[in-house]
Parts: sequence; C-alpha cells; structure tokens
Amino acid sequence: MKNILVTGGAGFIGSNYIHYMLNKYNDIHITNVDKLTYAGNLENLKDLEGNTRYNFVKGDICDAELMDRLVKDAEILVNFAAESHVDRSIGSPDDFIKTDVFGTFVLLEAARKHGLEKFIQISTDEVYGSTIDGSFKETDPLMPSSPYSASKAGADRLAYSYFVTYDIPVIVTRCSNNFGAFQYPEKLIPLFVTNALDNKELPLYGDGKNVRDWIHVMDHCDAVDFVEKKGTFGDVYNIGGGNERTNNEITGIILDQLDKPQSIIKHVEDRLGHDRRYSVDCSKIFAMGWRPKTTFKEAMQETISWYVENRQWWEKLKNGEYLEYYKENYGNQAISS
Repeated sequence: MKNILVTGGAGFIGSNYIHYMLNKYNDIHITNVDKLTYAGNLENLKDLEGNTRYNFVKGDICDAELMDRLVKDAEILVNFAAESHVDRSIGSPDDFIKTDVFGTFVLLEAARKHGLEKFIQISTDEVYGSTIDGSFKETDPLMPSSPYSASKAGADRLAYSYFVTYDIPVIVTRCSNNFGAFQYPEKLIPLFVTNALDNKELPLYGDGKNVRDWIHVMDHCDAVDFVEKKGTFGDVYNIGGGNERTNNEITGIILDQLDKPQSIIKHVEDRLGHDRRYSVDCSKIFAMGWRPKTTFKEAMQETISWYVENRQWWEKLKNGEYLEYYKENYGNQAISS
C-alpha cells in the first residue's frame, strides 16, 4: 500500500485530486492534512467518511512538529496547500508568504529529514506573469505580479533549490486556471454561476478582456498523477487545457446556459495589477503522452450543472463568512480569477 500525503486536500483542487486517486487506484492510502481556512471544506470529502484508505488530519503545514510526523509515514507528498486568491493577497500578503513559502519550507525540511520517493510541488502559471503574445515555456523567467503569484514563485523555486542542494526528489507543476465542482465561490466561474442563479449582478473587472487558459480540475488531477509517474526529478511541467477565453466569453457562456440576461453584468473598477493574459506552452508534457481528456464545452456544461444541482453546498458559503468578507473588503468590486 503506497502512502500519499496530500496537503490542502480539503480545498478545491486537493479534494478533487483525492477523489481522482482513490477512484483510480486500489493500492494507495491518502492522508489529507488541511488547516481548514475559509476555502477548506470537509463537505468536499464527505463521501469518504469511513473509507479505510483515507484519513484526515486538521493541521497547518507551518507546524514543523506535525509535518515531521506525517512526512515520516509518507512515500509521496503532493503539496496543494496554499493561500490562493489574488484579491486576498493584495489585502493580506503576509498570510500568503507564511503559508505558501514558509509552509513549503517546513515540508521540504521534513522531506530532507525522512526521505521521500517524490515531492510534487503544485505551482501555477501565474508565476510567469502576463504576456500579450505567445506562451510561456518552463524555462522562461518568472515575473509574478501579485503577492499571491510571488509567494507561489518563491515556493516553486525553493522546492527546486532543495532538489539541487539536497537531492530531494522534487517535481514542479504549473497549471492554468482550474474550474469544476467544489470551487469556492469567490473565483470567476462559481461566483458568476451562483450570482446568476440568484439573479444578482455579475461584477466583471474592467473591460472583461483579460484572457485565461481554462482546464477542468479533473484533467489537472490526471496530469499531476501523470508527472508523478513519468516526470523527471528537478523538472517543471506546464499543464494547460488549451482553452483560452476572455472573461467576457466565460460570462456569456454562463448566461447562455442559465438563460439569464446580459443586463445582470456590471462592469466594475479593475483589480490592482490585474494580469492581462496567461498562456503556457504545454508541448513538454504533450510530448510525453499526456493530453486533457475533457472538452471545454462539456466541462463547462458539467460544471455549471453541478452548481445548479448543489445549491445547498454553496449557499452556506455565500450566506456566511464569504459575504461578510466580500462586503467588507470589496463592496461592489469583483472577486474573480
């Protein structure tokens, strides 16, 4: 039985990864450690209660003593744990530096002490910064433009330094914008879907022409599993869906599927340092044999339908802490990708 330690596994991508892995393999055991901040939700994993191949530990990756104990019993570590929302990083950058950089350092130190078969560091395409033309390769310079992306770049390169200096078996992935089930309703797609369902305004930043490459979360999970099996230690792998869309286009797709009018769109003042376009060159992982399995159209239809059918999941989030935060910090401003 292979023991996998997943950090941040109660969040959006982490919880989907745990489901993906337990459904695909019968010979693994997953320990999920999560601090359960606002975006960590154990309801994402409620169906795993009683599963003998899964257990949950409430904890902070900055807790060196706890991480030491957990890493000691693991063979593979997949680090999803991070503060991950750009808007929040603008208001509270210290939280991002602590969790994303120092927390990764704590995990790497535990890995150095006990030895791991593999350490998968989940990074982001945002570390490259914005580009108008072309796509970023893994070897391009990192030019992060927000405290969030800077913290992820720091963790990304710190992990690489432990490979070079201490021979820790690190693999780094940099993925484009994820979407799918269980995404906290502060990001563009779940925010706009849930607002539209309640006939509320969709607060769209600026002119809505910011471009992102979108990938279904389960394709991301599949890619992480792929590089875990076939990746080379010390390497970086871009992961993308090949689905570049403007925020205007994404908004239009949501309104069309929900049969809602364009009049509920409200353009608001743009976010500070809002990158215009992210785009990653995925030729490296494609050449190894990996490709996304889900078409963008199918994935969007499935995702929107999930929020329609799971109103009870997101209503509790939007009626509680999230709305208080949203009102206090942004008022009529947007919260998006």
